[in-house]
Amino acid sequence: MAKTKTSYFCQNCGTQTAQWMGQCKSCGEWNTIAEEIIDKGDDKKTWKDKSDKNEKTFALNIREINPLGETRISTKNQELDRVLGGGIVPGSVILVGGEPGVGKSTLMLQVALRLDNIKILYVSGEESVSQVKLRAERIGIESDQCFVLPETNTQKIFAHAKEIHPQLIVVDSVQTLQTSYVESSPGSIAQIRETTFELIQYAKETNTPIILIGHITKEGVIAGPKILEHMVDVVLQFEGDRNHVYRILRANKNRFGSTAEIGIYEMQGAGLREVTNPSEVLITKKDELLSGNAIAATLEGVRPMLIEIQALVSTAVYGTPQRTATGFDAKRLNMLLAVLEKRAGFRLNMKDVFLNVTGGIRVDDPAIDLAVIAAILSSSEDSAVPDNCCFSGEVGLSGEIRAVNRIEQRITEAEKLGFDAIFVSKYNKIKDTDFGIKIVRISKVEDLYRMLFQ
Repeated sequence: MAKTKTSYFCQNCGTQTAQWMGQCKSCGEWNTIAEEIIDKGDDKKTWKDKSDKNEKTFALNIREINPLGETRISTKNQELDRVLGGGIVPGSVILVGGEPGVGKSTLMLQVALRLDNIKILYVSGEESVSQVKLRAERIGIESDQCFVLPETNTQKIFAHAKEIHPQLIVVDSVQTLQTSYVESSPGSIAQIRETTFELIQYAKETNTPIILIGHITKEGVIAGPKILEHMVDVVLQFEGDRNHVYRILRANKNRFGSTAEIGIYEMQGAGLREVTNPSEVLITKKDELLSGNAIAATLEGVRPMLIEIQALVSTAVYGTPQRTATGFDAKRLNMLLAVLEKRAGFRLNMKDVFLNVTGGIRVDDPAIDLAVIAAILSSSEDSAVPDNCCFSGEVGLSGEIRAVNRIEQRITEAEKLGFDAIFVSKYNKIKDTDFGIKIVRISKVEDLYRMLFQ
């Protein structure tokens, strides 16, 4: 009988060690090293039978290889296709991660039910078939080509796949899978690594795309070894606050397209709705002008959109003033307040400042600095910013307004939504000057205050 092979793995970062240790040398966590069986010593079978292993592979000259056309599978979901780069590539393995309850399973089930022209195998390792049916009824989409399999063993999944011959497989979730060749609990480092390898091997040899839904840890990274993200072709991150209705789908890795695109969804009772024009839903329609509001022209990836910035400046009740930011970097907010006080002479050191990006989304684009400054000054002066203007500019430590990239896209988006003026840096070189919107060029923070509030 062959000898069983074991090794020690960190359950936090996946590092393999030769012996047990109290602290992992890679991530520094304590008591996360556990022994796992990595090989039972038996002859391992792949998803194929032994009769299928008579194939031979040959090395080919790169000039002799015929490139396959990109016959991508459209998901009938415009936002998901945008992030994937045009659709699902046959034979690819896609990993989707996100917070619990953010809508990963709902999104993938919607995709599976809408693709009524291809056969889909939906593997549910977390829910029963009746629970999946209840979600499908809530979504309100019917399909004759979606088959639900409540199974976690990969060998049994491959056996069902041989009978059904699906054109797409959805696995919910990869942390629940287990293989008969590794003796450890589902969700362990060894199980995740081995089951993912088997699925990738199946996808590449049968040209069947597979979508894996993954859990994330409390640090916000996908649970399991880091090699999991290296093994798959595409890594999608589904972000959003469960207390807000909007969700953002990003590509952290994409071998078949750009990682600069994002998809935006709105969570409703009947599932996720695609938001094709996020600017219209992220800007509040108001009957009267209110102080502390400003509109920023930003870019999420390569997608221009306009968002609303809200600020509240009030006298500090206690000795230490509060600085609170939602959807914006708090350290950058402190920097902008220091610039206003040092370079422009505004006394905000004894004021409470609260900042909010509406819609529950988080923006890291430095071009919204100018809108943040405008909203803070508007609340401090208790004077509303004109509702027909927006802002796009980065604020430097010297109080200067710095140029931002892709300014023409931002101006075009503002013009499309009916704005009359946009404030930009005078150092921006604008190629197209034939815009139907007034472009106001400023160089310092003092210029913005003088034009809006004096």
